Amino acid sequence: MDENIKWVEFKRTDPIEAEIIRGKLESAGIEVYLSQEAYGKLAAITVDGLGETKILIPEDKLKEAREIISE
Repeated sequence: MDENIKWVEFKRTDPIEAEIIRGKLESAGIEVYLSQEAYGKLAAITVDGLGETKILIPEDKLKEAREIISE
């Protein structure tokens, strides 16, 4: 993760959807970082926010990312 980039949260979702979104954004040239707390990875569940994955992108790409995902 580049420390010179200001990262913002794009969305929180389940790990599978997060990977799909990452693929779409990365194919458009937007760098993506996925963050998931340890329990969600171990238990492989997403319930009431537990196990959700945060999709982080550079702040200056937020508008572009929203347009790509809304298509």
